[in-house]
Amino acid sequence: MSYQHQYVDGTRIHFPLGKVVCIGRNYAEHAKELDNPVPTEPLLFIKPGSCVVPLEGGFSIPTDRGSVHYEAEIAVLIGKPLSTKPSREEVLDAISGFAPALDLTLRDKQAELKSKGLPWEIAKSFDGAAVLAPFVSGSTFADLTDIGIRLTINGEVRQDGNSSAMLNPIVPMIQHMAGCFSLQAGDVILTGTPVGVGPLNVGDEIVLELPGASSFTSSVR
Repeated sequence: MSYQHQYVDGTRIHFPLGKVVCIGRNYAEHAKELDNPVPTEPLLFIKPGSCVVPLEGGFSIPTDRGSVHYEAEIAVLIGKPLSTKPSREEVLDAISGFAPALDLTLRDKQAELKSKGLPWEIAKSFDGAAVLAPFVSGSTFADLTDIGIRLTINGEVRQDGNSSAMLNPIVPMIQHMAGCFSLQAGDVILTGTPVGVGPLNVGDEIVLELPGASSFTSSVR
């Protein structure tokens, strides 16, 4: 995988990109907007590292596979291995960085597969389905239950959420994930999206940010 993790100051991380571990429906209002039940336990899925593209410089979306929806999320970069039952201190020590990201979804394809009771990786793991901005240091946020995530499209704020509204907060979420499968240096955690998801279109101009920490402009090609 040629994509390299990058920090806001331009320094690059020296391990390869790993898997992208995601949690679905981690904000109750987002679950409701898609008419999904609010889960009683973490709903996990994985995107391969091959689907990750950088936000900077613009990114492409499929134009022949139905509606492509944006989902702005707080991304967490794992810098040390974690496995079964890591302590809170071990999780915090393993967090290398935070970044705003887009989890892209082929919404029509996902709905079709879900209606048939089939897995929907095709809708979540296509090339370019995870768009990552550069990271800020893991020490940037003293309180991981108070991290903002905001997405503006063509001058209109579409999503404006905060980790305080997560059903599964960041540290317990990562502890649960590590109990399901080992996490390695270079893995990225996508922590769920707040309410306000919708379609992306070619030509859209976007601003993706962790308010007060980082902000990036980009465009959809």
